Amino acid sequence: MALLSRNADRIFWAARYLERAEDTSRLVQEFGELFDDMPSDDPNENEFRWAPLLAVCGERELVSKEASEREVVDALVCDPDEEGSVAHCVAAARANLRTTREVLPREAWHTVNDLSMFVEAEAARARDRRFRGHVLSRVANDSRRLDGILTSSMTRDAAWQMWRMGRYLERADMTTRVVGVRAAGLMAQFATTQESGDALRYDEVQWMGVLKSLSALQMYQRSTRGAIEASSVVRFLLFDPNFPRSVRFCLDEIDRSLDQLNRTDSVRAAVAEARDALMSTMATTTDGADLDQAMDWVQSLIGQVTEAITDRYLSIGAA
Repeated sequence: MALLSRNADRIFWAARYLERAEDTSRLVQEFGELFDDMPSDDPNENEFRWAPLLAVCGERELVSKEASEREVVDALVCDPDEEGSVAHCVAAARANLRTTREVLPREAWHTVNDLSMFVEAEAARARDRRFRGHVLSRVANDSRRLDGILTSSMTRDAAWQMWRMGRYLERADMTTRVVGVRAAGLMAQFATTQESGDALRYDEVQWMGVLKSLSALQMYQRSTRGAIEASSVVRFLLFDPNFPRSVRFCLDEIDRSLDQLNRTDSVRAAVAEARDALMSTMATTTDGADLDQAMDWVQSLIGQVTEAITDRYLSIGAA
């Protein structure tokens, strides 16, 4: 059955919004837990160090050393008027799926609707550390539950492929942001401390935090069976063909979805360009500044994949 472009658009963006809500929830939760594992001699240090999360989530213009934990959590989780916040993304996903309920399994719609009502009522409580885990865990868990419902009960038609492409594009984008901001930042800090003869404090704990923010710690340890080492972490998150949050895996899955759709040439070309660019960044995995620039480049090409999908499948008259 043909999928109307307006329905394709709503499904694609609902998938992206829910993936963004899940990824942001995990990122904020793991970042908070990281500071619990990293005692500081300076009681104010932990406050301004929350600011880089804004850069990870695409809000570089809002980053400042004065941004407090509460301000960052408000911008990324609680404020429904802040584009990219968990509250905004969950509401936007519900709005997109409300008019396409006949396309999805009924249980999937109920899951999204219930999550939306929960976030609307409870998101503000995430400002308080005592309740933050309750809110953020619910978002991540319901998102994964939704994936399970769709995987087990949705026909593998055009709607399913749009959902998959939306999820994997958003996931690839978030992984490049985590690598480009957090991983590259740690590499730069390590280079600075080496030059001064100091040691980077809590190095392994910080790299564990990077992996945990992408649900990658256990799989990384199974894959490498060695110490947590910077360049190995970066290569795992970018190039591993079997880990479902690596950028390479996400681009490969988008290609597989295209196998089931019609007239895919322009989209395939954009995906191939992004994959080629990704693989060419292999040499940047030991230098923080180069890695940051490389991830900006890959992000721009992921954006071009989105544009190609929009032109081919989501614009009025495209289907």
